[in-house]
Amino acid sequence: MAAGVTFLSSGAVLVLEIVGLRLIAPYVGITLQTNTAIIGFALAAIAIGAWAGGAAADRHDPRQLIAPLLVAGGALVVAVLPLVRFAGSVLTGADAGSVLLLAAVAVVVPAALLSAVPPMVVKLQLASLADTGSVVGKLSGIGTLGGIAATFVTGFLLIAVFPSSGILVGTGLVTVVAGIAVWLLLRRSTHQPGRLPAALLLVAVAGSLLAAVAPTPCEEETAYHCARVVADPERDTGRVLVLDTLRHSYVDLADPTYLEFEYVRAIAAVTDVLAPPGEALSALHLGGGGATVPRYLAEVRPGTTSRVLEVDPGVVEIDREQLGLETSADLEVRVGDARVGLAAEPAGERDLVVGDAFGGLSVPWQLATVEALRSVDRALTDDGVYVANLIDHPPLSFVRAELATMRQVWPHVLLLARAPVLAGEDGGNLVAVASSWPLEEAALADALLAQDSTWQVASSDEVAAFAGDARILTDDAAPVDQLLTPYGAPGS
Repeated sequence: MAAGVTFLSSGAVLVLEIVGLRLIAPYVGITLQTNTAIIGFALAAIAIGAWAGGAAADRHDPRQLIAPLLVAGGALVVAVLPLVRFAGSVLTGADAGSVLLLAAVAVVVPAALLSAVPPMVVKLQLASLADTGSVVGKLSGIGTLGGIAATFVTGFLLIAVFPSSGILVGTGLVTVVAGIAVWLLLRRSTHQPGRLPAALLLVAVAGSLLAAVAPTPCEEETAYHCARVVADPERDTGRVLVLDTLRHSYVDLADPTYLEFEYVRAIAAVTDVLAPPGEALSALHLGGGGATVPRYLAEVRPGTTSRVLEVDPGVVEIDREQLGLETSADLEVRVGDARVGLAAEPAGERDLVVGDAFGGLSVPWQLATVEALRSVDRALTDDGVYVANLIDHPPLSFVRAELATMRQVWPHVLLLARAPVLAGEDGGNLVAVASSWPLEEAALADALLAQDSTWQVASSDEVAAFAGDARILTDDAAPVDQLLTPYGAPGS
């Protein structure tokens, strides 16, 4: 019983930690700060619970506390789901306050209660001081094994099969049932099981019922995102793919040449000047989303071959089932990390590489470094072009660093954006264009106008001045999330 209780209570905490990140992501996004907050609060809860549990075990009979703690912890694991969803409707946004508060709601109390159980089990197992080392070591190892097992089973199996809500409710109910079983066994063997307040069982039941009715922004939970497809009320065939907190892609089911988002029109303008109209290209797309650009290229440049590298298989399924994506020899989708896919690309075959991958609000750091960009350059033909979608707000520290990094790889880097963004007065999307040969800026400006875009072109010299002495991002040092300003100042 001691081994089972320790294994279960430690494992449940790790399940809560892993699923808690997915639970808060739809409201605050997935960033390094979000991960840090969840891990930090989970560790704090484990420390508080272990300390308090050990102190309580010295003052009270642990047999009267273990079962109630298991039931209470399990009940609150269940209750976390509706609590986060109701709180998330208020605490939305990537600001530090929202991230910290929502992360605290997701893990602290249930994790602390469950972490108080192992030191109580240790106290009961200590028959003499001579056994202290072996008992503490054995149960500490069992608890660690419980955490390891929960981590691997949750990350590799449960999340791929069940929604986060089901994992949390299931984990909580299993823990509650285990607490009841421990109470019954102690009652039979010692007649000192302590009281098992009925209110705790009511919390578990009420939490399960509230979980079923709590508001959720998810239409579908993928391996990486809370996803939904929203119809455009102003355009019958328009659909918006929303991933966590971002409107990620816009797809017109009837007209692949209709481009709603301005940054997509800027990317399209770059593709329009790469070759004579109608001439086929060979393109690689880092990040799939709704596959808007590959569809555009297939329509305006028949015969274009596009390979899309998309890390989330759930997004690909949504593309096929709800956004009308049809793959073929000319439009191929490979599921996997784009950095890994880049390494497998043949050298010198792509006319175009499009970077439009986002983890939360930023480009994944492993795609922003000089080493990653050298892999992009290796995949390009001698006159190929890399075009990347970036998001930042004043002071635009991340964009400046990424432009400085691009200039380490390519001699010619342009920047497309709205005039206030180029002036450093506003933020949002920017599109960087890098090549080994100079693109005609006037032709690119005309292509933007033809795409009904008011964006402007910053020349290579202007980009050099804009980047200034910004740091070069490398695999060894790429603080993308710290450089990024996710939202502008109020009123900007």
